[in-house]
Amino acid sequence: MEFNEKLQLLRKQQEMTQEQLAEKLFVSRTAVSKWESGKGYPNIDSLRNLAEVFSVSIDELLSGEELMEAAESEKRQTLRGIQGLLFGALDLLAAGFFFIPLFSQKEGDYFAAVPLTQFQDTSPVLLAITYGFLVLMVVVGILELILLRREEEKWWKGISTFSLGWNALAVLFFISTRQLYVSTFLFLFIMVKAVLLIKGGRAK
Repeated sequence: MEFNEKLQLLRKQQEMTQEQLAEKLFVSRTAVSKWESGKGYPNIDSLRNLAEVFSVSIDELLSGEELMEAAESEKRQTLRGIQGLLFGALDLLAAGFFFIPLFSQKEGDYFAAVPLTQFQDTSPVLLAITYGFLVLMVVVGILELILLRREEEKWWKGISTFSLGWNALAVLFFISTRQLYVSTFLFLFIMVKAVLLIKGGRAK
């Protein structure tokens, strides 16, 4: 009997719902559903908790081959967790652009570096677009961290892909408005995200 079948059987024998089991294990119901559908394995801590909840040994829950697969799965989950945290953190860093002097503004014969909150050397439309790009980056960063926490992997992949594309559009916009400091930082964000995606792809 496969792990997912054993888990379903043990849970039903205890007359527990997926939600109730998730609460006992301190994980999301989505995680329990994923395990029972054979789409993944719990990490070591969750396996220990499962063994305790059902009063069985880990060996009874998983075969040797499944235990190796579970270890690989945990490694991938850890990598995805780090990747997700960095994606979210990078997008949240866009909030700093409101207060860090990165915008070039002409003052007399010179250009001064000012934060966005003091930036006035552009039209109201371009200023509104500038705010829009950065505000949406911060919102996306918050969403990435929430979805990562809730283990909504499918939605997280979608929002992280959108994040990368939005960063690329922002770079093009800021280059076109000659805001090279901001463009450089955002380009670095894109490079870090691209490396994370490549490493994540190799780990699958």
